[in-house]
Amino acid sequence: MNCGSIVYSDHSVIQMFKRDIATEDVSTVINKGEIINEYLYDRPYPSYLLLGFVNMRPLHVVLAKDDKKNKCIIVTVYQPDKDLWDSSFRKKRS
Repeated sequence: MNCGSIVYSDHSVIQMFKRDIATEDVSTVINKGEIINEYLYDRPYPSYLLLGFVNMRPLHVVLAKDDKKNKCIIVTVYQPDKDLWDSSFRKKRS
């Protein structure tokens, strides 16, 4: 994902602190991870669910993308629960 700048929502900062996730971890997921879901009709900006691995730890980053300003707004970040996600962490279990 190409982000000229990254802005962290208050919610994402709180969750990152609680979950021991660093801004460098988020950057790694944005730069090297993959988009596993798109929410193109979200407002005010389309949003995306990204999956990446940092030191073998799976992380999901939800971000909204303001294409006009080439800015990504981090909505939340978490380690997916293996009981809720398949073994690849790409699809939720039914």
